[in-house]
Amino acid sequence: MTPAELSRTVLHAVCRAVEDGVLHAPVPESVSVERPRPGGSGDYATNVALRLAGPAGLPPREVAEILRPRVDGAPGIRRVEITGPGFLNITLREGAQQELVRHVLEQGRLYGHGDSLAGTSVRLRPAEELRSRIWAQTVRKILRTQGADVQSGTPEDLHVVPAQAQDLVERLGPDAARWALLRPAAHDHPHAGDELLTQHEANPLFRVRYAYSRTRALTRNAEQLGFAGDSQSHVDAPALTTAIGDYPAVLASAARLRAPDRLARHLESTADALLAFQHTVLPHGDEIDDKIDDEMDDEKPMAAHRSRLALAEAAGVVLAGGLSLLGISAPDYL
Repeated sequence: MTPAELSRTVLHAVCRAVEDGVLHAPVPESVSVERPRPGGSGDYATNVALRLAGPAGLPPREVAEILRPRVDGAPGIRRVEITGPGFLNITLREGAQQELVRHVLEQGRLYGHGDSLAGTSVRLRPAEELRSRIWAQTVRKILRTQGADVQSGTPEDLHVVPAQAQDLVERLGPDAARWALLRPAAHDHPHAGDELLTQHEANPLFRVRYAYSRTRALTRNAEQLGFAGDSQSHVDAPALTTAIGDYPAVLASAARLRAPDRLARHLESTADALLAFQHTVLPHGDEIDDKIDDEMDDEKPMAAHRSRLALAEAAGVVLAGGLSLLGISAPDYL
């Protein structure tokens, strides 16, 4: 179960409580879930009971008690606990990570696409200025991933701080130029220095594209060892798992807020988690020679290696899909 799916599960529980007449409060448009804070428990936590307490005229813990059994009975959830003033702490059942990875690999580039904006009509006002034009192009693509109709509707302005360097694309090339214009928030000035061309970990664009190329290299190297990715067992990689699972919610948020910078920042987080994790994937380390020496380490690929590779490949799906939406290439070799 992804965080986006869990958010919908909790929202449905609120709807059922209202429909059953045991909770008298307006149903929110969305429910946020996040990793538990210190003192919490489980895999995720939500403060929805605290949000609804005022409108319902009930103590937060009483609202939480109303919602707990309705969340607890949902597929994929093992346990729901109430902590603090009324937080719902949710533990997913075993196998949730494996299901997530399989789902990502099955969906491919369509992972994260949904219908959260189905029925919404959007028309963006044409723009001449470079950054506004690229921002609008990207927002259109992201909106379509969420089912929005971007051909009709009242014209909508996107207020973006313009880029000052007119030679940006010529100087940096299309990939780095788009990153320079899309990575900062709309109200921030773009960073258009030549550091975006350096192949160094300090360059966030390089880290994102390099991380994707590493996922492809891991797959190639695993083939040399005679195995492929298969999510058979749980992998201890919470940061990477969270980044992969959060991608649909980030994409929906980027569409709703017309904010491709949110997607770019999430790709950075995913890349950093992947680069920290990649060294554990292969039996012989992260670099395999073209010819494997039979006298080298006799460690054989096991379920753990297949599962780690599948998780890395799922991260590659997120990185490639996100870069594509930003209009930036994802090279297999870098």
